[in-house]
Amino acid sequence: MDANPDPGAPRRVPMTPGARRALDAAAALFYERGIHAVGVDLIAAEAGVTKKTLYDRFGSKEQIVVEYLAERDERWREFLAPRLDGAATPRERILAVFDASRDWSAAHGARGCSMVNAHAEIDDPAHPAYAIITGQKAWMLDLFADLARALLPRAPRRARRLAEALMLLHEGALVAHGLGILPDPFGRARTEAEEKCVALTKS
Repeated sequence: MDANPDPGAPRRVPMTPGARRALDAAAALFYERGIHAVGVDLIAAEAGVTKKTLYDRFGSKEQIVVEYLAERDERWREFLAPRLDGAATPRERILAVFDASRDWSAAHGARGCSMVNAHAEIDDPAHPAYAIITGQKAWMLDLFADLARALLPRAPRRARRLAEALMLLHEGALVAHGLGILPDPFGRARTEAEEKCVALTKS
C-alpha cells in the first residue's frame, strides 16, 4: 500500500518494527525535551537501534519529526471521533471537543500541545513538518466551523464568529494547560464556550 496516497501531503514512511521503536523513542524525547534538543544519536540509543537503521528507515531527522507529528494528529482525531459521534446535539458536540481535549491532555499532554510546542521550534514553511502543524490547526478551525454551522444553520456570519471564538478558547486552554498558569483551563474554556452557544441560539 502506498505510504503517502495524498500527493499534497508530506511524505510518510512504512513502519517496520525497528522504525516503530525509533519513532516511539523519538516521540517521547521530542515531547519531553523539544525537537531541537534531541539528536539522532540519542534517538537511536533510546530505541536500541543503530544510526544506520534509523537513517535507512527515515532518511533524516526531519522525516522522524514528520512521522511524530502526523501520528500525534492521527491519534488525536481517532480519540476525538467517538466523542463527537456520541454527542446528541450540535451544542453537545461543541462541548465534547473541550471534554476530549481535557481528557487527552490529562493522559498524554502534561507539557501542552505538541503542535504548538513544535511550531515554537519550526517556523520555516519549507520544513516538511510545518504543513502538518498548520494543517492540524486548520483542521480544528474547520471542525469548529462545521459544528457552529450545525448549531446556527440560518446565521452563517454568527456561526463563523462562533467558530473563531471557539478556536481561540480551545487553543488558549491548550497553551494554559501546558504552562500550568490557570486551574482547570479546559473546564473554564468549556464554560465560556457553552455560554456563547446558549447566548447565540437565544438571540
